[in-house]
Amino acid sequence: MNRQIVRLTYVALGLVGVLVVMTTYWQTWAAAGLADRQDNAIKRVAEFSVDRGLIFSWKPRKRLARNIERDVEQRTLFFRRYPYGPLAPHLVGYSTVGRSRTGLERSLNDYLTSSNANLSTLVDKALDELRGKPVEGNDVVTTLDLDAQEVALEQLGTRCGAVVVLDPRTGKVRVMASTPTFDPNLVENDFAQIERIEADCRPAAPLLNRASAGLYVPGSTFKVITAAAALESKKFTPESSFVDPGYCTVYGKRVNNFDTSSPFGTVDLVTALAYSVNSVFCNIGKALGAKRILDTSKRFGFYEPQPLETPADERAPSGLYRNGRLYYPKLDSDVDAGRMAFGQERMLVTPLQMAMVAGAIGVGGRLMEPRAVDKIVGPGGKILLRQRPALIRQAVSRETADAVAAMMRLGVERGTGTAAQLPGYSVGGKTGTGETGVPGANTTWFIAFASRDEARPAELAIAVVLQNQSGTGGATAAPIARAVMQAILSERENP
Repeated sequence: MNRQIVRLTYVALGLVGVLVVMTTYWQTWAAAGLADRQDNAIKRVAEFSVDRGLIFSWKPRKRLARNIERDVEQRTLFFRRYPYGPLAPHLVGYSTVGRSRTGLERSLNDYLTSSNANLSTLVDKALDELRGKPVEGNDVVTTLDLDAQEVALEQLGTRCGAVVVLDPRTGKVRVMASTPTFDPNLVENDFAQIERIEADCRPAAPLLNRASAGLYVPGSTFKVITAAAALESKKFTPESSFVDPGYCTVYGKRVNNFDTSSPFGTVDLVTALAYSVNSVFCNIGKALGAKRILDTSKRFGFYEPQPLETPADERAPSGLYRNGRLYYPKLDSDVDAGRMAFGQERMLVTPLQMAMVAGAIGVGGRLMEPRAVDKIVGPGGKILLRQRPALIRQAVSRETADAVAAMMRLGVERGTGTAAQLPGYSVGGKTGTGETGVPGANTTWFIAFASRDEARPAELAIAVVLQNQSGTGGATAAPIARAVMQAILSERENP
């Protein structure tokens, strides 16, 4: 009998121990995770009793997200409205009761609801609660140039694509446009209308932020990285001479230039980039090997998520992909370096990444962290957070960056990117046409930087991508880049 009592006692103690451990786990370690889960309905409803902070554009200063009050069961609740509708929903995001949150509305939710641990916020929140007032959230001021954002969307039209503009000196995001776009005001009560959106691609996927999460074959824009890798290797110089027969032979097969009408003959590296000669870069790729070029791409931010303030699952890293996942080869022979060198093979990139590449080249090789938030301001006007420029790394030497920048300028002066010329500005750019093998389904690109003269760092960097195109990047994407750059630069001339 005593033995059974002892056993029962041990079992009881064991159960009590398990209860203590599990209670401790759920109240401490797991509490933060539970609070952050998007399906935590209790927390979501409670947050709608907060006078949520507003979200503003940088220039002009406009409210991109505001609140309306409603009395529900003797409680005052605050619901989101987006005055500019489809102008910037992919970056700003949306905050709803039924479909939760996206964009900055999600990633900065703690600031917007005064749930962050900042001392000033905690004091303001406590005072609001003591006075019986609704808790006021903190306002977010983005870095968006709203007028340029509108121009980008107008230029994209019904085409599926994206435009990203950065200030490469600071990393500030001036434009982040993705099409087709959508009206976030419809998400809560008329989501079916968003599902019916059509565009010049299938699926239209209007909720996808193609600017930061869309992955595309880069085509010849990747030659900028190959050219940088060639110069960094010291095996090539801008004056290195090549003979272009109109094609390159890889694994016994011909890789033709995009324009097969005639070979270029003897050219140097500068001319090869300006006129986008595939065969030259194919042979550079074979000489350098895939891993050396990929290692250079890593210096520009490939193979790592970009440090933007949006949710991590709304950004995608660039690099080689295999079976839907990032892939880095163990051996050079695992990758067709010739094709990869001019942006084919299994290389996939985002527009945000390619804007960062163009920007780094335009400012002497300095790769800056992209930033979409300028500052966060408390209810009393106190600045809680002001973003400062942050250097990721020196991607390539200044000598290499300046040499590639000169090649890109020649490409706009008289190469494949002449449609992006801006009178009074020095523009360096690179076209790209990612071939899919399906007629009318090419991915076309243009990346560029612009400054007032060659001696100054670039004032802006841009990447434009279009899906399902039958033309080239020079014909389809470069004119869009020109219009958007003009919109920004003309504002600075006429403030």
